[in-house]
Amino acid sequence: MGYSSIISEIHAPIDQNISVMIQPKTLTFLRQLKRNNNKPWFDAHKDRYLEAKADFEALTERLIAGLGKNDPALEALRVKDCVFRIYKDVRFSHDKTPYKVHLAAGFNRGGKKVHYPGYYFHLEPGGNTYCGGGIWHPDAPELKKIRQEIDYNHDEFLSIIRNRKFLRLFGPLEDEDALMRPPQGYQEDNAAIVYLKFRNYIAGTAFGDEILTTPALTKKILDAFSTLKPLIDFLGRALE
Repeated sequence: MGYSSIISEIHAPIDQNISVMIQPKTLTFLRQLKRNNNKPWFDAHKDRYLEAKADFEALTERLIAGLGKNDPALEALRVKDCVFRIYKDVRFSHDKTPYKVHLAAGFNRGGKKVHYPGYYFHLEPGGNTYCGGGIWHPDAPELKKIRQEIDYNHDEFLSIIRNRKFLRLFGPLEDEDALMRPPQGYQEDNAAIVYLKFRNYIAGTAFGDEILTTPALTKKILDAFSTLKPLIDFLGRALE
């Protein structure tokens, strides 16, 4: 299928019952980009990038449709609100390669530029594909609100993150950036102290390459998002 055909499909009305999968050539492009992460190679293969981008956007549109069934606030999202650019900002990075070697989309109220609890899908071959959600590095006022919500509603929070399906898919909720000491206003003996020390509230799961090019992909992502929804709702409530 050519690039123009893929674009036509993206702008056609989407059947919410149809699964969308990633084309093998999209994964091939990303693998080759990882080995040739430079502007001359990228420019010479720009048409392949545009096809890969369109392929990923078709999946993104299907995910928006699926998420919108359970969360009307996400129903109005557009693909461009969700998909991240492949071009890197290298101004403050030691790694000066110009392109990301993955395609990614974020789904939350207001789009990817709004710092609000939401969902995330990261496509990267080599066993590096990732699906998850939550909120990463909220600003101090927002983090304070989340901690307060966890403190006031500790039992509810535990019921979400210790749900059997949640644990089976994502494992225990952890944060490598957690504080060593209790945050201001809390004591070490607080029943929720483990989670009050968190600075990020993120859960995720990795996908193997074998599922990416099968019809099961859409359902697997949406099932993960559905399992995450109670956590997303809890975090969002804290900020409202």
